[in-house]
Amino acid sequence: MAQIVSAPKFNPWVVAMTVTLATFMEVLDTSIANVALPHIAGTLGATSDESTWVQTSYLVSNAIILPMSGWLSTRIGRKRFYMMCVVLFTVSSMLCGLSTTLPMLILFRVVQGLGGGGLGPSEQAILADTFTPEQRNMGFAIYGMAIVVAPAIGPTLGGWITDSYSWHWIFFINVPIGIISLILTKRVVHDPPHVLEARKKRGEKTDYFGITTIVIGVGLLQYVLDKGQELDWLDSTLIRVLGGIAIAALIAMIWREWTHSSPVIQLQLLRNRNFASSVLSNFTLGVVLNGATILIPQFLQLQLGYSAKHAGLALSPAGFALALLMPVAGILGSKFDPRKVIAVGFVLTSASMFWMMRLTPDIDFRTVVWMRIFQVVGLPLIFIPISTLSYVGMRREDNNQVSGISNFVRNLGGAIGVSFLVSYLARHRQISRVDLVSHLHHGNFFFDRYVSALQQAAIRSGSGVAASGRVALAQLQQVVDAQANVLAYISAFFVLGVIVALLIPLPFLMKRPTPEDLAASQGIH
Repeated sequence: MAQIVSAPKFNPWVVAMTVTLATFMEVLDTSIANVALPHIAGTLGATSDESTWVQTSYLVSNAIILPMSGWLSTRIGRKRFYMMCVVLFTVSSMLCGLSTTLPMLILFRVVQGLGGGGLGPSEQAILADTFTPEQRNMGFAIYGMAIVVAPAIGPTLGGWITDSYSWHWIFFINVPIGIISLILTKRVVHDPPHVLEARKKRGEKTDYFGITTIVIGVGLLQYVLDKGQELDWLDSTLIRVLGGIAIAALIAMIWREWTHSSPVIQLQLLRNRNFASSVLSNFTLGVVLNGATILIPQFLQLQLGYSAKHAGLALSPAGFALALLMPVAGILGSKFDPRKVIAVGFVLTSASMFWMMRLTPDIDFRTVVWMRIFQVVGLPLIFIPISTLSYVGMRREDNNQVSGISNFVRNLGGAIGVSFLVSYLARHRQISRVDLVSHLHHGNFFFDRYVSALQQAAIRSGSGVAASGRVALAQLQQVVDAQANVLAYISAFFVLGVIVALLIPLPFLMKRPTPEDLAASQGIH
């Protein structure tokens, strides 16, 4: 017997553009805030370390709400939950902009993170129900533009707003966008019958133990990942204690959510091989996307001396390339075996990471731009088919959970990726420097000739003969530090390339959607 499936009251593309607006705003705001941290510290009289709490507070609250977003959508109603998130994010954005002290700003950033964390998963679930299974590739292409394009243009926009106006405006610009999003959502988005039916089960006993373990485990894990490098990881008692509590809470959470009859996070969905494979791919996508987005601006600013604005300009063309490639990837995912499309995406992404190993201390702006563009070419080929295959074999009633878990895992991958790469760079700079210095000694023909040339240059510039040796060694140290820095980045991109290459066979563990699978995910039995 066929189950009646209600069609959206508005054109699916109108719904897609409506819900993408707020998600784009939230992702953009995250990357914009990074650029403004020094300005915020200076204005509020805070140290650089204290100002990082502006970002840490947001990330922790955002991470906590993500895994619970599917459960909250079901309990409250997806449209209502989404609108609540928009309201929270918009109001807290205005309050962030009006903050006059650091504690005020941190408090409102916590609230902003709670609102922002529910936007992405809700949008993805809305798109999964709004578009037919055959159209989902194109629907997720719109969603993908918000997830991967916004971080690319965020640093440039953030630098321009901060330099031209003040850091307050990186929060104020969210207010009109949030109001527009709220009005449009109220008008064009509606909950399908299966979501309305799920709300009738609100009388089920709430899993308070599960919620507690999620809040403690995920929140502390995000804190440890964000502050670990700064506090020197396990050398810090605080990191050891909080890390231990986080691990214990997460183990308890996994046990509880796997065995509970009404879990907050339906981990049993991982029995579906498509979903399990997509979760692993999403995790890796988060590592690569966030990691690469962090590495290039860092290299440009620390190594080449670019300003935040100019470093952002180097990333922006890739953002526009992504905007063009997303619909193309959506079409390819519909026309060809999506598993092969994902594998090609992994191949291209891995190759782009290996190409980044050609970095040099004097690399020009144009080369960096093209490297970054090539780096993002494969991402749409991974993101869109993975998002579509996640729902194969799933009931429509599980869409909220699928989107919540997928977004949580991708964000978790991003947090782990950034934390790992920051630590990896710091340690490999030291390793590379020690290795380079070990070759610098008298008796080495090239060393003696280079130092002699530096001494002669110093003498010609006015330094005395006695001082020329110290000047030459100081200049040599700068060269060694620059080379060690570049070698560390090259090594980091090599690691990312290997990680992605290992995933090339993964898509073929997934099941290609059959007509029966598509009918089931559409609610027809």
